[in-house]
Amino acid sequence: MKETRRNFLKKTAAITGAAALGSSDLFALGRNNAFKVDSNEAFKLNYAPNFGSFKEWANTKDPVDYIKFCYDLGFRGFFDNWFSRHPIDVQEKIANELDRLGMEMGPYIAIAGGPVNFVTDDPEIRKEILKTMETAIAVHKRTGFKQALVTLGGEAKKLHPEFQLANAIDNLRACCDRVEPEGLTLVMEPLNQYVNHPGLFLKRIPQAYAICRALNRPSCKIVDDLYHQSIQEGNLINNMDMAWKEIGAFHLGDNPGRKEPTTGEINYNNIFKHIYDKGYKGTLCMEHGNSIKGLDGEKRLYQAYRECDNFNV
Repeated sequence: MKETRRNFLKKTAAITGAAALGSSDLFALGRNNAFKVDSNEAFKLNYAPNFGSFKEWANTKDPVDYIKFCYDLGFRGFFDNWFSRHPIDVQEKIANELDRLGMEMGPYIAIAGGPVNFVTDDPEIRKEILKTMETAIAVHKRTGFKQALVTLGGEAKKLHPEFQLANAIDNLRACCDRVEPEGLTLVMEPLNQYVNHPGLFLKRIPQAYAICRALNRPSCKIVDDLYHQSIQEGNLINNMDMAWKEIGAFHLGDNPGRKEPTTGEINYNNIFKHIYDKGYKGTLCMEHGNSIKGLDGEKRLYQAYRECDNFNV
């Protein structure tokens, strides 16, 4: 990060920690100002922005500079779904900088999408699934990142749901057999069927929990995406508690709209306090858009997390 911009960030008129400005004051600062955020003003939880969260405010195309910028805002996590698509030298630069700053990377995608795959007992499809594990393992060995994300693909319309469940367990067991000796953990993500992902097999937290318990493997956990689960089944805190020992990561986004916290119906202040009180130390990935475009929206995004992180400990 250019020193002039870092000094500018630290010297401009300010908020400190969770003593945040109101939204009217936020926008009164205008597009050419920034907040003072000292690096020791870390958030209470490891909220993890991505490369799109603050692209205008950070004003850099260098991924290392961008990560430093997020650190200076108080974030101690980072998130990049398609991290494996970066050139290898970029992957290594990102990993080295996160390690230097003590920031944790959230799960990167190993396999995702809608093909009918995990729910079948087709040996050729299993071979294809296991090929994706090799790519995920290569990223893990290169970077030390600990979690790779999987979705379980589409439903097989002509196959009974319980047979699909058994096949998904068998395919995941084969994946665990491959990744577990390498120290990599797979995290399954249930996705909502009503707004974003109709036709996928894995939809609900209890469903994912049952798969984890059937496997009983340390290398298979759950991503609890609070946006998706708000749509799919609600009961966010109770389901979180019931599945707690199998939850490996969180994805964030308010509902409706999949924008930053405070824009919808989810009480993220209460949820973050609950997660904190349970002793969670992993990432909470900011997998959502901004409700306001441009620099003002990015400042509002930051402000929303300061507001929701402002709970008593």
